[in-house]
Amino acid sequence: MAVALARVPDTVAELTGREKVAILLMAIGEEASGQITKNMAPQEVEEISYEIAKMDRVDPNVVEAVLAEWQHTEDAAVNLATGGVDYARRVLEQTFGVTRAQVVIKRIEAQLHDSVSLNHLRNADTAQLNALTRNEYPQTIALILAFLDPSQTAGVLRGTETSAGSDILLRMARMEKVLPDVLKIIEESVGAESDLSISSDGSAVGGPPAVAEVLNLLSAGIERDLLDGVAEQDLDLSEQIKDLMFVFEDMSKLDDKGITRLLRDVDTRELSMALKLASEELKDKILGSMSSRARDALVEEMEFLGPVRVSDVELAQSGIVKMARTLEEAGEIVIGGTEDMVVE
Repeated sequence: MAVALARVPDTVAELTGREKVAILLMAIGEEASGQITKNMAPQEVEEISYEIAKMDRVDPNVVEAVLAEWQHTEDAAVNLATGGVDYARRVLEQTFGVTRAQVVIKRIEAQLHDSVSLNHLRNADTAQLNALTRNEYPQTIALILAFLDPSQTAGVLRGTETSAGSDILLRMARMEKVLPDVLKIIEESVGAESDLSISSDGSAVGGPPAVAEVLNLLSAGIERDLLDGVAEQDLDLSEQIKDLMFVFEDMSKLDDKGITRLLRDVDTRELSMALKLASEELKDKILGSMSSRARDALVEEMEFLGPVRVSDVELAQSGIVKMARTLEEAGEIVIGGTEDMVVE
């Protein structure tokens, strides 16, 4: 079946936004285009692909003009991030002229001085949050959840399919400073339905610590499945999260049976080293779970050890934490989760 090709306008001014993107992708090649389109919504990719499919030959002058416009826009965005508002103003003036540049800069400056307000969503229950985020993209959901209380985020994840939940957590963990224009887009996307008001001067949200805090509120089964999903995409990041979920001081939360089982695999010297920076509460917990003979041996080792490097103490603590995680994975101790049912 013959395909009817559309004539491409002779000037950039006549092109639509989608046509410009289509020409840009054709100009930069398949590999570079793939890197760009993988971050786009499926509907956007389909629309751009349609524009590419129906295009006839594009005049080289038009291609050059599209590339030049794209380069100017990129320069403005990069300089805003690295050179401050004044530098961005100069670039925008050169690109769009003084009048239009002033309009853009005023909008940017207004966004840079706003503050975050999520009070309405922070009072929402799980059902409301699920309804709000149901049709949003994972990155949008991750951004919204990153601003909420960890218990609310955990509630949403309990009702989310595992693969989708892992994707959301991965994006939360990779999230650092959120720019005002991104927050504005989210506000416009969900604000009408949720009375959401989000804006910022570049707020630090998310990251591995925030994800670890959320996972600590989930049952061990859900936590494990979500972390496995993160590990499939970024193993190093999943390990960072795991390390933050259970730290050495958290041993004080183990029951006596768990402490006894863990200490069975720990060398006395390593334990004495690890306890150098431990709280009195944890020391009492560990000593209280040991036999008189083992307790005396540990106290003697701690006294004999003398001054040690902090890095050596942290290394010893890290080794014990890894042992604890291994035992949990084997089902021999329980160190995380608040929902596990107990049966006799």
